[in-house]
Amino acid sequence: MLTTREAKAIVSAAETMANTINVPVIIAVLDAGAHLKAFLRMDGAVIGSIDIAMKKARTAVLFEINSELVWEYCKPGAPAPYLELTNDGLAPYAGGIPLKNSDGLLLGAVGVSGGSIAQDFEIAKAAAAAFNHQVTSSN
Repeated sequence: MLTTREAKAIVSAAETMANTINVPVIIAVLDAGAHLKAFLRMDGAVIGSIDIAMKKARTAVLFEINSELVWEYCKPGAPAPYLELTNDGLAPYAGGIPLKNSDGLLLGAVGVSGGSIAQDFEIAKAAAAAFNHQVTSSN
């Protein structure tokens, strides 16, 4: 189970990275059932990015892979065209990262939106790294 303490640490790490690169973003942390566990809309973050951050995290939870990897399945000519239209809409671009424990069990995901795709991914990676550090430190 993804704890509240872990979810807050994930948000904090993402916020720290976002501040470091001076990009206000939306940060959403979902549990393994794709339910909201923690959330932050930084001052100045675009409101339209709320839904995108949530969908990036949801995409990562539902498919247990980074959100951008889903594009390989749904792009034109791929095995599942229009897959992004399923599950109430997916976000098949970078910024959603699944969170797994040391045994590989899915615990949730983080989704970030508000900067460029590359910035969102950089911030999400920092958040996931903070979670992975917590997981390895507790073992």
